[in-house]
Amino acid sequence: LGYMSSETITLELRFFATFRAAVGQKILERAFDAPTTVGDVLAAIESEFSELDGDILDEDGEIKPQLSVLKNGREVIHIDSTETTLEDGDRLSLFPPVAGG
Repeated sequence: LGYMSSETITLELRFFATFRAAVGQKILERAFDAPTTVGDVLAAIESEFSELDGDILDEDGEIKPQLSVLKNGREVIHIDSTETTLEDGDRLSLFPPVAGG
């Protein structure tokens, strides 16, 4: 960390329900190289937490159906989905599919 030529951004990652159980805590802070997208971050989360591998992204690298991923409280599927760009200080919240109906 520190004075690298590429800019890094710090994101606040929030996990809910079963995702929180898999990660072991509600909030993580992670640094990523800029520019970074929601897809990059979700792939990094899956590789860091083996319990989440395959639970967030499908085989095409898209967000799985029934999953909610919010950037600063807004569904990323209504922005640019996995191509949504993230900036320093952004908050990404992950909600697993809700059981039942």
